[in-house]
Amino acid sequence: MLKSKKRIGVLFVAALALLVFGVAGFAQKHFMLAAAARPEVKIQLAGAVERNSSAVLLEKATVVNPGEILDWTITSENAGNAAAIEYKTVGHIPKGTTFVADSAKADGAKTVYSIDGGKSYSAQPMIEVKQADGAVKRVPAPVSMYTEIRYEWADPLAQGGKVSASYKVRVS
Repeated sequence: MLKSKKRIGVLFVAALALLVFGVAGFAQKHFMLAAAARPEVKIQLAGAVERNSSAVLLEKATVVNPGEILDWTITSENAGNAAAIEYKTVGHIPKGTTFVADSAKADGAKTVYSIDGGKSYSAQPMIEVKQADGAVKRVPAPVSMYTEIRYEWADPLAQGGKVSASYKVRVS
């Protein structure tokens, strides 16, 4: 009778171990499948300088001169296996340059701007200006104060999908 109880105990422990490892393996497999379904957005930034009615890639331009216009293009491609929800990308306005008004373009994206290094964004950044009578008035910030441009797509960036955005800056 004691041997029989030992066998039942050993079988019970073995069955319990199989059950625990089986559930753990099942959970791990399903967790890994769920974790594997994720977006992987690859971003490429390209720049060109406008010269003599043509565009010269920045890699090939040895010098950029004051007054010249730089065209920036941000291309984002989702190489993952799930859509990128609420996808956003940011373009920086380099020091020594000024954003060219109305040059931000991106199909299907809302464009917002920052004047504080990317801490906050607005479709129309505002500043406070002291008036001659001492009153303070809120007015639109000049484009010379813009530091970043953010493009926000409402539609998910699908697996294999690609979007691009562009903007221009003038060299100071």
